Amino acid sequence: MGVVGAGAVGQAVCTVLISGGLDGRLLVASRTITQAGALAADLDDMRSALRHPAAPQAVPVEELQGCDAVVIAARADFVNHNTHDVRQGWAVANAHVIRELATVLHGFDGVVLVVTNPVDLMTRLFAETSGCRRLFRIGSNLDSARYRLALATHLGMPLHTVEGHVIGEHGDHAVVCATPPTPGRPAAPQRPAAQRPPETPTGRHHCARGREPPRGQ
Repeated sequence: MGVVGAGAVGQAVCTVLISGGLDGRLLVASRTITQAGALAADLDDMRSALRHPAAPQAVPVEELQGCDAVVIAARADFVNHNTHDVRQGWAVANAHVIRELATVLHGFDGVVLVVTNPVDLMTRLFAETSGCRRLFRIGSNLDSARYRLALATHLGMPLHTVEGHVIGEHGDHAVVCATPPTPGRPAAPQRPAAQRPPETPTGRHHCARGREPPRGQ
């Protein structure tokens, strides 16, 4: 297993892998081998305390070619001062980082999970540059989880009773798809018909543009 990025997101991913009992090597790459080494040392302390079998090791990106899966959590050394088009700021800054990683990992045969923002654009760029076939991104899953949590909190309902998904970009123009409650679960309070949004011809789903900007990585 490989992780690229020793920042907050990369650290979180590595921590989950170690605490989850990853069996085998955990290869950590970053902007510099020193950064990767510092994270690998911390992870080694944690796995020793937990008595877990994973073996963290700092490596250059080239050595990730032999991994079964790689998580891309790298980002540019950049402060985004954009207030109206946050995605564009990150896209310009992170594109060269993702392109360089994809070039080094060209032809990688394992699974790649991209976390770097804007995640939908960076995933496509990585796919086009690397030629990797098994490529995934985290944006829609994360947005869907945030949407269901926000809706459950707003309605005062248990989280497991709330359905719904967010599709499209990980940003201002994400599309919220609200699904009727699953049979056997408590139904959400109904608004008067005049206030309810229009249904699609199937009467099963209604999608609306989201306007809440994404949180940081």
